[in-house]
Amino acid sequence: MSGIHHFVPVLHRGDAVGRHTLRLRDATRALGFDSDIYVDTVEAETEKETVPVLSYAEAARPGDVVVYQFATASAMAPWLAGRTETLVVNYHNITPPELMAPWDSHLALGQRRAQDDLRLLAPRTSLAVADSAYNEAHLVAAGFAPTAVVPPSAALDQSPTSVPVQAEEGTGRTAGHTAGPTAGHTAGARWLAVGRVSPNKALESTIAALAVARAHDDPHATLLIVGKPATASYAAALRRFVAEMGLSGAVRFTGHAGDATVAAAYAGADVLVVTSEHEGFCVPVVEAMAECLPVVAFDQGAVPEVLGDAGVLVSDKDPYALAASIAGILADAARRDALARAGRQRLRQLDLAGAADRFASIVAPLAGTVAS
Repeated sequence: MSGIHHFVPVLHRGDAVGRHTLRLRDATRALGFDSDIYVDTVEAETEKETVPVLSYAEAARPGDVVVYQFATASAMAPWLAGRTETLVVNYHNITPPELMAPWDSHLALGQRRAQDDLRLLAPRTSLAVADSAYNEAHLVAAGFAPTAVVPPSAALDQSPTSVPVQAEEGTGRTAGHTAGPTAGHTAGARWLAVGRVSPNKALESTIAALAVARAHDDPHATLLIVGKPATASYAAALRRFVAEMGLSGAVRFTGHAGDATVAAAYAGADVLVVTSEHEGFCVPVVEAMAECLPVVAFDQGAVPEVLGDAGVLVSDKDPYALAASIAGILADAARRDALARAGRQRLRQLDLAGAADRFASIVAPLAGTVAS
C-alpha cells in the first residue's frame, strides 16, 4: 500500500513546524494511509515519533507521496530532489539572509542555501502548499506550479492554565492573572512578544516603544518576551539594549517555554506586540486572537493577511507611533471588544482546527501515482 510520509530536518514538539508536522501525520493516518515522520536529526523528546531519514529508501513503496516541510536549508532537499516519489513541498517561508547577516553569517549562509534548495525542488514538485498567500507568491516566483494555500495547523491546542510565568521582580505580576488591560493602573500594562528571538522579529522596536510608553503614559508597563534565541549575538544585543534603556526591571526573557507556559503568558498579558520585519504567517497572532488578546503589529509580511481587521496595524515604525497605538487600544474597552469579535470571526475563516484535514485531503489524491 502506498503511503503519505512527512519529512522534516528535525522534529521539535514545541515549535510551529513541529506541531504542524505531527498533526499532518495524524490526519493522513486518519485517511487510512501509512504515514511516518522522517528526520535528519533525531531529537530525544520526539524520538518515538520519528524515523531516521536514510531508512526511508528501504521502506519506500510505489505510489508514495513524500511531503517536505520547508523552513530552512537541509541535506534533505537535494536528497528528495534525487528521488522519484511524488513530492509535495509545504513551504513555511525563508527568513531573508540580509536580516540575519549582521548577526550570524553562518545562519545567513544557511538561508541563502535554503533559497537555492527551493529553486532546486521546484521542477520536481507535484504540488507546493504555502502557509499564506504571501508565501505562495514566493513559491510562484521560484517556479512552483501548481500551488495552494493552507494555513498551518500549528497554533496551541490547549487553553491557558494556571501555570505561572515567573513574576517580574517588583511588578507582582503572574501569567495566571486575567484582569482586563491595566492602562492607567499603578500596576502597568503587560506587553507580550512571542516567537524566536531572531533579528527578523525586530524586538528592539518593541523595546524602544516600551521605553516611550514608560516615559510618557504608563511608567509601570512591562514586557515579557517568550521564545528561544535564534542566534546568541542578537539575543545578547537585545539584553544590552534593555539595560542601556534603563528597562532591566521591566523586560524579561523566558527563553524556550513549553506550551502550557506559553498559553499562560497569553492569559496574563494585556496586548501582543509584533514588530517583525518579516513573517510568513505568524502563529502568535492567531494564538492571541483565540484568547481575545488585542494585537498591535507592524504592517509587514503576512501579518496583515493573517490578522485581517482583528487587530491594529502600524505602518509607522517610529517607537512613539507604536507606543501611541498600544496606549490607544488599552484605553478603549469598546474597541478591544470589537477586535475580539473580529478575531473570533477571523479564526472561523482561517479554520486552523481543520487545516491538517484540508491539507491531507488535497494530498491524498496524489497517492498511488509515481512521479515522472
